[in-house]
Amino acid sequence: MRIDKIIFVACIVMFLFSCTSKSTSFDVDEALAYCDSQIRLTLSETGEINMMPRNILKHQKSWNLIPVAVEDWTIGFWPGILWYNYENTKTEAARRAAIRYTELLQPLSSLPAYDHDLGFQFFCSFGNAYRLTRDERYKQILLNAADTLATLYNPVVGTILSWPREVEPRNWPHNTIIDNMINLEILFWAAKNGGNRDLYDIAVRHAETTMHNQFREDGGCYHVVVYDTINGDVLEQVTHQGYADNSLWARGQAWAIYGFTMAYRETNDEKFLWFAEKTSDLYLSRLPDNEYVPYWDFDAPNIPNEPKDASAAVIAASAWLELSQLTDNKEKASIYQSSSIKTLEELSSEKFQSRDKNAAFLSRSTGHYPNGSEIEASIIYADYYYIEALTRLKKINDRL
Repeated sequence: MRIDKIIFVACIVMFLFSCTSKSTSFDVDEALAYCDSQIRLTLSETGEINMMPRNILKHQKSWNLIPVAVEDWTIGFWPGILWYNYENTKTEAARRAAIRYTELLQPLSSLPAYDHDLGFQFFCSFGNAYRLTRDERYKQILLNAADTLATLYNPVVGTILSWPREVEPRNWPHNTIIDNMINLEILFWAAKNGGNRDLYDIAVRHAETTMHNQFREDGGCYHVVVYDTINGDVLEQVTHQGYADNSLWARGQAWAIYGFTMAYRETNDEKFLWFAEKTSDLYLSRLPDNEYVPYWDFDAPNIPNEPKDASAAVIAASAWLELSQLTDNKEKASIYQSSSIKTLEELSSEKFQSRDKNAAFLSRSTGHYPNGSEIEASIIYADYYYIEALTRLKKINDRL
């Protein structure tokens, strides 16, 4: 956990890679073919049932399926996986599967906001659907979802309320979690595609407020910030899924890297680029030596006897591929691209791919350790960001 790890990585990267070099050690096409095989296995196991895969726990063989309901934040990931698979395979069977599971979510698009997760639910599903089909029906659903998400925005605080259900039981008048950064993408998209311009301003203000209040001096994030709705003051900075309030929860830090990278892409505001780099550099400096998949919390007390979190690793890996294409700093671009490829190599090994154990892509993700939930399991959002990262890497390689 030495702070000079970044310097070491930079030296290795500068010697072995340029920021535009194609990876020769990692076969992205092979990994995508593996994803296609696992998807077809999942479809054969689930049949025509109108439910979504959520997880496969450590000693299970089959997906636990969930109803299509607003209460589960993960329902958009399986349709999104299917759209990425269609993008890469171009098969009619992949397209039909993606359409079927995406359109199961359509009735939810007219409901009031349950919480902040509409971006995860609708942009991963309908966002990818519209990107690949340009079907106007999908566009309108996205615009509706963005407007619904905006109803949770509090202009006094400057952020979107994350968990309305926690306001009374926890006395959290207005709570914002770091995960919420990812849901800003649907607001940015809507503002540029026929939606209200105010959606862009809401997304920017949320990102700015989060940057100022959700992080420690070193760039490590708090999971939850609680605000006073009268004056917008910070009341608490706490964790819900990490080890401790001041610990570095791995997936939370990955959400930050991904969210601020996306915010820079959408705004071209240098402060978001700087912050994406700052949060990335801390994450990389805290990784175990010669490993790229972190423990569930970088400060968990029993490392190395703590669960890993493949989902944190792959979220960061996907973000770094984009960040490497956005930054003008060639040295940092090389570090982020190389770190992403090394992460994908590790995740694609027998240590982390599910392979013949079950139909998921990856094993060993940790969902909510303090709650004893989904510990070192296969989880659908890890699979989503895995196929997204592979698709991003393939596009980078294809441009070279």
